[in-house]
Amino acid sequence: MLEEQREREDKYEVDPDFAVPDLAEALPADGRIERATVDLDSVYYDTADNDLFRHHVTLRRRTGGVDAGWHLKVPADKARTEIRLPLDDGDSVPAELADLVAGVSLGKPLHPVAMISTVRSAHRLYDKQNTLLAEVDDDRVRATAVGESARASEWREVEVELGEGGDEKLLKRIGKRLTRGDAHPSGRASKLARALSADSDQVLTAGEDGTARAVVLAYVDAQIQAIVGGDVALRRGHDPVHPTRVGIRRLRSILRVYGPLFDSASRDWMDTELSWYAGLLGEVRDRQVQRERFATAVAGLPTELVLGPVAARIENDLLSEQLHHRGAVMEALSGDRYRTLLTVLTSWRSDPPLTEAAEEPKAVKRGVRRAGKKADKRVAVAAVAAVGTEDEALHRARKACKRARYAAELGAPVLGKKKSKKRVKKYKKLQEVLGEHQDSVVAAGILRTLGARAGSTPGENGFTFGLLYGLEQQAAENARIRASHLST
Repeated sequence: MLEEQREREDKYEVDPDFAVPDLAEALPADGRIERATVDLDSVYYDTADNDLFRHHVTLRRRTGGVDAGWHLKVPADKARTEIRLPLDDGDSVPAELADLVAGVSLGKPLHPVAMISTVRSAHRLYDKQNTLLAEVDDDRVRATAVGESARASEWREVEVELGEGGDEKLLKRIGKRLTRGDAHPSGRASKLARALSADSDQVLTAGEDGTARAVVLAYVDAQIQAIVGGDVALRRGHDPVHPTRVGIRRLRSILRVYGPLFDSASRDWMDTELSWYAGLLGEVRDRQVQRERFATAVAGLPTELVLGPVAARIENDLLSEQLHHRGAVMEALSGDRYRTLLTVLTSWRSDPPLTEAAEEPKAVKRGVRRAGKKADKRVAVAAVAAVGTEDEALHRARKACKRARYAAELGAPVLGKKKSKKRVKKYKKLQEVLGEHQDSVVAAGILRTLGARAGSTPGENGFTFGLLYGLEQQAAENARIRASHLST
């Protein structure tokens, strides 16, 4: 059975003669340190192209220590989620874990890529209630990368991992003690990275070479990682629909704003495929949002105005639709179209289809200005739109504000943090208000359908749905007025 736990750790590079400092200063009153030495042997698995590693995902089979077993580690904000399975008699990757990385691996076979042996001197810090605060591991490592470029290496490093009772402040305190003793924060995210003598991030750091290329690629790469990370979470049965859609929206916005920087055929294909996938996710997300929205609205009505099983009707119908669309998403994850999308997204991380225009330093600022002007114009047009056309005009304005916001985010290394933050704040606020309008428009349409259904069903009544419909129309109008005030 799969087990999950959150892992938050910092790594430090140290010399062979490094001495772990006294950690007692980091302990609370009546705390204690428990020491132990253990031998660990790990075999790391990946594709021939290191697809897992390139997306910060590691898969290993470990023997020795209290956590012997199969470990799959995936990014989770500043930490990682470790998914574990007990050891079995074989050394083939268990089907449960292979299925979780089917997207990241692009369906390619998994095989050993490195063998790492570690002699670990562990220092476990406990409080007086015997709660683990942190573990400081002094590791002496021997690694062998397998394959055509087989190589062996040895080094020493220190890992500091938070326990269930620890926090970021403790992590920093321990880090200061280590750096005073000549330890240095590691530039490698994992032992595997050092064993392979590779860096999983092969894109330029934003602003590194002064061109639009470096700035755009750093931003695009972050969105690709968000999309691929969502794949692993979906296969785990979790709900990464919203952050995955945000990654898609950001990437599509950049393709629109900075279109001339990309090969047109590649750009248009990517935009089409992202739109398709976003549409599948959107069907799920819309039901999630509206279920919560309607539950709150019904709960806020006087009891005498709720006629019939209104809350049950809404929950049953929308949940049923949500599960149906979730099934469609999961079916798509197993399809050739989706796998092709992931394959191309992965290739963009190392070989993006950029044009010569991406070498021009001023291209970023021009894109930011152009996106801002377009958003301002669309908001102004929407404010005076004729009756019957205002909903579509406001929807177009919302999309333009979204692109202006993301363009300003991307442009931070060039604009400077202060100017970028100011523009992001402006267009984010407009986007949120216009988003409230769009949510109300969509909600009104759903309520009209549900109300008609209830009105023709014995034992139900469409009255409350009509009342909620009117409230949503008023909310949409209020959002329109607020947006017009923000634009002036």
